Amino acid sequence: MRNTKRYLRRDELGVWRVGDTRVMLDSVAAGFHQGQSPKTIRQSYPALSLEAVYGAIADYLANRAELDDYLRRQDDVWARARAEASPSAVVERLRKVTASAQ
Repeated sequence: MRNTKRYLRRDELGVWRVGDTRVMLDSVAAGFHQGQSPKTIRQSYPALSLEAVYGAIADYLANRAELDDYLRRQDDVWARARAEASPSAVVERLRKVTASAQ
């Protein structure tokens, strides 16, 4: 019997999520690429079952070219967001204090 269950889904914004959770594929893939075990990844995301983590990794590996392209695009989105984000007032005060202490 062949299992056709998918563990990844695309949400309304085009973001790949694990199962019915809000956990992004990006998070599971990052743990996987860092060499974390599925159990360790699952501990970081309590909304996921161990089956869902293994399933997401299996779906990722089965569709690696497509999903690696997606992950590269996501990296670009996050890099742009960080570049455009203005530091909070607290961060600015800490920078000033640190600069004046030197």
